[in-house]
Amino acid sequence: MPSRLYDRPVAAALAGALAISFSGILFRAAHVSPSTGAMYRCLLALPVLWPLSRLEDRKYGPRPLRQHALAWLAGVLFALDLIAWHYGIEQVGAGLATVLGNLQVVFVGLLAWAILGERPSNRSLAAIPVALFGVLLISGIFESGAYGKNPGLGVLYGILTALAYSGFLLVLRAGNADLRRPAGPLFDATLVSGLTCIPIGLTIGNLDWTPGWPAWGYLLLLAWSSQALGWLLISITLPRLPAALTAVLLTFQLVLSVLFAWAILDESPSALQLGGVALVLCGLLIATTGRRQARVAGGKGCDQIRVHGLRLLGRAVVRQVPVLRRLRDARRGRGCRRGGSLEADVAACRRQGRGGRAHSHRRRRARPRAGRRPRARLARAGRRRAGRGQVDIVVERAALHQRRPDDATDHRRGVSGPGQAPRGAARRRR
Repeated sequence: MPSRLYDRPVAAALAGALAISFSGILFRAAHVSPSTGAMYRCLLALPVLWPLSRLEDRKYGPRPLRQHALAWLAGVLFALDLIAWHYGIEQVGAGLATVLGNLQVVFVGLLAWAILGERPSNRSLAAIPVALFGVLLISGIFESGAYGKNPGLGVLYGILTALAYSGFLLVLRAGNADLRRPAGPLFDATLVSGLTCIPIGLTIGNLDWTPGWPAWGYLLLLAWSSQALGWLLISITLPRLPAALTAVLLTFQLVLSVLFAWAILDESPSALQLGGVALVLCGLLIATTGRRQARVAGGKGCDQIRVHGLRLLGRAVVRQVPVLRRLRDARRGRGCRRGGSLEADVAACRRQGRGGRAHSHRRRRARPRAGRRPRARLARAGRRRAGRGQVDIVVERAALHQRRPDDATDHRRGVSGPGQAPRGAARRRR
């Protein structure tokens, strides 16, 4: 995938949400049956997803058979999701059916709790009654003259859509642990979903193999914009965004669906139905913002978060105080060894250093002083500068100032023994 998508995840996520928000509108504009729209939405997106999947296989290698099998199972669930959602659009409208279908945010937590044993957070549990009351308002049971052919049946299809969508997301997440390759699992799921829609449509009896030309145009736009581009952008960017921003983007997509359905398709829900939409959106916001906190806690309570924060604070203090940093290195057995040879000191400094280019403007002119051992002084300098990539300077000075125990040096007159370089040599070589 292009690196610009990773550099600008918010813009890419907004583009994906905008593309997906037109899905219901394009299906209504095509005037085809639910199974026909679901089949061609998937099959027409394959020419876009297949080259991207091949590029991922060449770059990262083939995926295991287990991941392919899970993606195929996710495709079956996605076919059920699309057909139920299209039936809901026919009964209650594109905007309201899209809002109902996104109840998967609530149902995913319940299914994960029942199947995987992952208990949702308290915020997610509190969001369930809020969202369900909004669903009751959308169904129109509290009023007469609610928008839609059969709002109650549309709500039932919406709940089935959310359940199938929840299973699709759980299975696809289990088979796609590698976030670097979103196109491969999406291609497998889309292929199997398109093939699954064929027997379902033949069983129901509303599958149309040759829709008219305006329908072909809308279906092609639906496949390329929503199924290919929108899904890829969402799957790439949302895992790299904070939970609060993810919730805002999710709400943005649902609000856009309702607004576009009102502006383009002349769908006008009643006041109570719009209030139900607002309650569902509030429930989705509560559930989505609570998921990242539960993931950080890891199911061990707030004490784990406090301990982790104190540990990070202690590490920051140790890095800033030199004495504590030296004690830490001595405790871990790192750093230069004073009792060893010069070569061992330099090797230890190289292991501790992080590499990089030596900064020539930071070099100092060091002269050997009488009565002090240059090797110990250079070892301390190596410990200080190893983290800044200046080990090469330490090696150079060690070669200049190394002396043997039996060498006699008179620093006052600038006369050196066989192992000691003259006083001006270091200055000339620098």
